[in-house]
Amino acid sequence: MTFALWALVIGTLMVTMVVAGTMLGQLALTSAMVYLALGWLLGPAVADVLRPNPFGATALLETGAEVALIISLFAVGMQLGIPLGDRRWWLSARLALLSMTAMVAMAAAIGVWWLHLPLGAAVLLGAILAPTDPVLASGMRSQAGTQPDPLGFTLGAEGGLNDATAFPFVVLGLGWLGLHDLGPGLLHWWAIDLVWTCLGGVAIGAALGVATGRLVVHLRSTYRQALGLDVFIGLGLIGMAYGAASVCAASGFLAVFAAGLALQRIRGRTGSAARQERMAGEMQDSVQAFNEQLEKVAELALVLMVGAMLGYTQPPSAWWFVPLALLLRPLSVLASGPLGMLSAPQRTMISWFGIRGIGSVYYMLYAVRQGLAPDVAATLVTLTLWTVAASIVVHGLTAGPLMKWYVAQERV
Repeated sequence: MTFALWALVIGTLMVTMVVAGTMLGQLALTSAMVYLALGWLLGPAVADVLRPNPFGATALLETGAEVALIISLFAVGMQLGIPLGDRRWWLSARLALLSMTAMVAMAAAIGVWWLHLPLGAAVLLGAILAPTDPVLASGMRSQAGTQPDPLGFTLGAEGGLNDATAFPFVVLGLGWLGLHDLGPGLLHWWAIDLVWTCLGGVAIGAALGVATGRLVVHLRSTYRQALGLDVFIGLGLIGMAYGAASVCAASGFLAVFAAGLALQRIRGRTGSAARQERMAGEMQDSVQAFNEQLEKVAELALVLMVGAMLGYTQPPSAWWFVPLALLLRPLSVLASGPLGMLSAPQRTMISWFGIRGIGSVYYMLYAVRQGLAPDVAATLVTLTLWTVAASIVVHGLTAGPLMKWYVAQERV
């Protein structure tokens, strides 16, 4: 296409994003559903304007999904203001680890017994579909502050954590396919891919978030320096956290999430001086507002990409796997242990709204780029894309009615 046509398409999409966000609240639709339909129409299946071939442009698409995931994780971290010692974090951590592990195991069992995949490919399929998406669940996500709604906080924190903690299971599947070194007796996987990747990512991101926030607030409140350009603070911190963690073979995703959490808590860590409190608050509000706008753009781009990539696949012959994958969510939540601290409506909502999205798309592309056999790659791409698309539609259609029911139940 010419530059003028690209300008027309992109401009139309940007306006659509604004209109969708303001008008669709009255309809049984979400903005992600609109983006998905537009992606399908603009993709090779119809207009052939967008051509995100998951088999031919894998590296470029993977980078785009990686950037979108980084932005969303930092934004989620900035939203979660509950102190780390609060027991609600323990619930989210259980969901991100135990529930996700159960999801991987159940999907892998289905892959081996019913889809007749090799064990490594089946584990890889489960790991790709295990992460939940905090961006697509934004209608139920926590608002900033120390007293958020338990439903929103739990879904947001779980999504922020399991988008990163899925990585060890992804490389485990790749290792059993001979595409990653797991070490003798899985030693490398346990020590590096699991323990160091997670703990190192959290430590690096938290340290950089605290140091950056304190430095900027100190310079502004004491010397009137480092003023303005808060946009670059957020972008710079994202780049430093992700880059430093990746160089150290730790999880860049967890580092970015932890950096957002740490920056969000600077307001309460800079001392009692009113000037420092005000400076910290202004910086956080500015960084958060800009990053939330970036997050919306990332959502638009990634869901459009999913819709367009569907044109490179056919509906899976094992069509039954798609609804079954969505129904595994309540079972995986049960496997994480009792949710006694939550009300019955909250448990119901959390058990249902495990929306699949950016994390699944990224890990799908990452796996394909590692050199999967063509038939395995085709199966994983097809099942992943159609499951993500079904999740966007089904969870989107049920979000409005269930949220109304949830609010009514919580008022009783």
